[in-house]
Amino acid sequence: MTKSLNSRSRSARWTGLAAVGAALVAVCVTALPASAATAGPLPSAVGSTLRGPAPVDRQALARLMAPDEVANGTMVRITGPGVHLTETTGRLSRDPAAYFRIGSITKLFTSTVVLQLVGEGRFTMDTPVQEILPGTLPAGWAPITVRQLLSHTSGLGKPCVAPENPGSPTPAAVVAALTDPKCPAPRSPVTVQQYNGMNYFLLGLVVEKTTGHPYADEVQRRITRPLGLRHTYLPRPGDTSIPAPSLTAPVADDPWAWAEGGMISNAPDLERFLRTLLGGRLLAPAQQAELFRMPALSATAEVPFSMGGLARGELDDGTPVWGKTGSKAGGVNGLFGTQDGRRVLVYSYLAVGDDAVEQRRRAEKLIEAAF
Repeated sequence: MTKSLNSRSRSARWTGLAAVGAALVAVCVTALPASAATAGPLPSAVGSTLRGPAPVDRQALARLMAPDEVANGTMVRITGPGVHLTETTGRLSRDPAAYFRIGSITKLFTSTVVLQLVGEGRFTMDTPVQEILPGTLPAGWAPITVRQLLSHTSGLGKPCVAPENPGSPTPAAVVAALTDPKCPAPRSPVTVQQYNGMNYFLLGLVVEKTTGHPYADEVQRRITRPLGLRHTYLPRPGDTSIPAPSLTAPVADDPWAWAEGGMISNAPDLERFLRTLLGGRLLAPAQQAELFRMPALSATAEVPFSMGGLARGELDDGTPVWGKTGSKAGGVNGLFGTQDGRRVLVYSYLAVGDDAVEQRRRAEKLIEAAF
């Protein structure tokens, strides 16, 4: 019989998961990029001990997945040695390959491409973004490094004016709104780690400037095509559709969130991506280490993020869990794995209302039950 959560003491320490997923404003790998060609074994996290995950708490999952006042339906996919579970309840498609908008989970694709470019020597983690994107940020702003953007330690605020064409702004328009003279400059020195999607709009522009190619093309060339992620893509600007079958009833939604939160995928693709990333097969060793290296400011952060952009949680027995949340078009999503990638959780639920506290608790409990 599966042990209960209380009896196995596997509750997770997470704070602000639901807030992290919100959109901003109003396994075989071939032909990998050069930066991944020398990728080695996964390094251990500083100050952590790797332990095998506990059995999935199926009783807790069943309770959490039953439609209630928090969610009208839930999809959960958990895979790893000895476990391959895909279940769906409520008002969601039963097709295990159904598409959904992944929201801020998109950031993991962005950070992976950026870390690959670092591994290729195109720039360093400590290169100021002002050197890569000259003229994009005001001349009076203090230098902001690639590392700071990835780890949400840039001190950037949010736009204080609406971007041009606010219903479907371009990335350049979003950054222009951020840097409007009416808006305050970033805090300097930076004293807190503060999650902010603006960091990833700038990183998307870094990818395009460095490679000379559209962001979506680089994600396809470096990640989705080599991994065979046939259901994962960034829609073209203005494409508000979602392919069938969709996990929820189709909702038109503009992909303006771009490198910050505009992608579409499905559970099997996301599982393969995270397993491959955590398993050390997308990045060279130095950049793989950045995935698990925590900045000093993360010690007091509401949600701690690594130098490589992964959110970090820790179970009561010290087991670290790494990944990202993302919300879009009514869906609240999460993608998490053990540090070695041996167990991966993908979840998506159709939220009822907008109670951030209840949504956070639901996400935390799903993670607890899965690991």
